[in-house]
Amino acid sequence: MLIQISSGQGPTECELAVGLLAKSLQAEFVGLEIKKAVTSRQENCFSSVTLEVTNKDLEPDILKLEGTVQWICRSPFRPHHKRKNWYVDVSVLSTAEIIDADSDYKVEYFHSGGKGGQNVNKVETGVRLIHRPTGTVVTATEERTQQTNRRIAEKKLQEILKQRQTQSNRQADREAWHEHYRLERGNPVRVYEGLNFKLKSKGE
Repeated sequence: MLIQISSGQGPTECELAVGLLAKSLQAEFVGLEIKKAVTSRQENCFSSVTLEVTNKDLEPDILKLEGTVQWICRSPFRPHHKRKNWYVDVSVLSTAEIIDADSDYKVEYFHSGGKGGQNVNKVETGVRLIHRPTGTVVTATEERTQQTNRRIAEKKLQEILKQRQTQSNRQADREAWHEHYRLERGNPVRVYEGLNFKLKSKGE
């Protein structure tokens, strides 16, 4: 599971809150690792931080964090600024599908036409690979030997699965980018206060 803490289009104070929240959650939940951090111009400020939940036992509690987090604090960057309520978004992201192209496929051999004259009718030179996790099927009948056709089929399968992995990664990135700009103020799931980022209240 991945969670993304985002400042949305908020000012530098919100970007500081992103970093403070990430640090606070890591101290509270053992098993959160920073997977990606997008820094801003100010030190210790982030437009977004993505955390990976490495301990599955934490997932029910982490799901309760999804929503808006409020930070009540006078601006450390603009001392005379009247505003003291800042908001960041916490979103649970879908992880990209991990596709293993090097294992877990079924191999079938069959008689095939093509190169090789009568040999192809007597020997099962055609090769079919079925990738069990995705159901992807490829065949190779181009050459006269089973061994060569298997290598061709494996290369075809790897290319197809590589394209599928790339598409999955892009979809996950698009979702993360969309969530980065989703920020709803009001009804915060948690409220923190002060520069020491003390937890004041949390929703159930």
